[in-house]
Formats: sequence, C-alpha cells, structure tokens
Amino acid sequence: MTPKPVAGLEPPYYTAVFTSVRPDHPEGYAETSARMQELVQEIPGYLGYESARTPGGLGITVAYFRDLDALTAWQHHAEHQAAKRHGREHWYESYSVHIGRVERSYGFERN
Repeated sequence: MTPKPVAGLEPPYYTAVFTSVRPDHPEGYAETSARMQELVQEIPGYLGYESARTPGGLGITVAYFRDLDALTAWQHHAEHQAAKRHGREHWYESYSVHIGRVERSYGFERN
C-alpha cells in the first residue's frame, strides 16, 4: 500500500503535532500505539493522522481534529493519559507538542 497524506480538509480545524525522540523498537510501544489509534477514532471530531519516524529515532505525528473540544477530549482521555505517563517513564528521550488552528488546506495527487 502506497502511503498517502491526509486529504485536504475543510478549514478551520486543529492539529496536534507530536515530535518525539525514542529508540526504534521499545518494548510494548507498538501495542500501545495501535490501541491509541483505535481509541482516538472514537472521539467525535477526530479527522485522521499522519506519522513518520527516522531510523535515528526522531518521529513526528500530526493528528487532525475538527475543533478544540475534540482535541481536548483526546488530551484528557484516561487511557491516553496513562499511555503518556508510561511513555515519559519508559520510551521517550524527549518530546514536544504543538497545537495549531489551520486556516487553509490544500493538496496535490498525481493521477
């Protein structure tokens, strides 16, 4: 399957950009990540995400939400909170989160 970016969405909407540094294959990470992907899809207003990681351990995930209420619901979700605590204790060397409001969105796809 060829990877594709999230299609252009109708603004305004919000992004949560999570940039992290961690080892390539920390124990339990893949299972927790898959669980978080399942859970976030249950949040009304969740629109999708994109993620990439370099072999050196730098990763960027961008999640898209229709509004701040949806993003806040995800931020405060109890299982997500527990996963974040575990990540700080066991997986991440460092991370940053940036929240933004998107005012314009467009894309391109070769036929």
